[in-house]
Amino acid sequence: MKQLTTLFLILFASLTSFSQVDTELYVDDEETNDSRFEPYNEIGADLHFSAGSFGGTGGLGLKFGIVRNKYVSFGPSARYHYSVYKSPQTGVSGSYSVYGGGAFVHARFFNYLFVGFEFEMLSNPYNYTNGIISAKRVWAPTGLLGFGFSHAFGEEQNFRLNAGIMYDIIDSKNSPLRAGYFMKKENGTLIPLIYRIAFFFKL
Repeated sequence: MKQLTTLFLILFASLTSFSQVDTELYVDDEETNDSRFEPYNEIGADLHFSAGSFGGTGGLGLKFGIVRNKYVSFGPSARYHYSVYKSPQTGVSGSYSVYGGGAFVHARFFNYLFVGFEFEMLSNPYNYTNGIISAKRVWAPTGLLGFGFSHAFGEEQNFRLNAGIMYDIIDSKNSPLRAGYFMKKENGTLIPLIYRIAFFFKL
């Protein structure tokens, strides 16, 4: 009986000791995983393309992301678009460019979702009210608020894909993004929604 009791006590002490060691290792692993993140910078790019019966637009937006924790990327942005057009009233055709810059902030969750805001001031000579190209360029603000899919790929997660829907809360009458609005109300009024797909590469 004494031998059984002694054996039981030894086994209990061993299990307790093992449990404590295992718990300590588990905590250390968690701490290691939490401290594994290192701040980095990234470069992002989104492509813009739209086409219709009277012209089309192609362009590129660049973002320099500053990532100081695994949930938020923020930084400056720049944009350039090139458009061709043909006036349905006069038949006159031509081209013009749009350029500008701003800033963005994206919050990323679960490595599958992002919520973001992007503000840019864009210089544009095209008047969307009367369809006239003016010699005087107008600066139009854009404020895109949206969400969508966001996922980092690869063992080192050096590449990230963002794909979302953005709503222009400013909806300037002369915004060059108006050509990309993809929804209308019943009365024909455009709803300021655009698709945006961006690629980010860790530097």
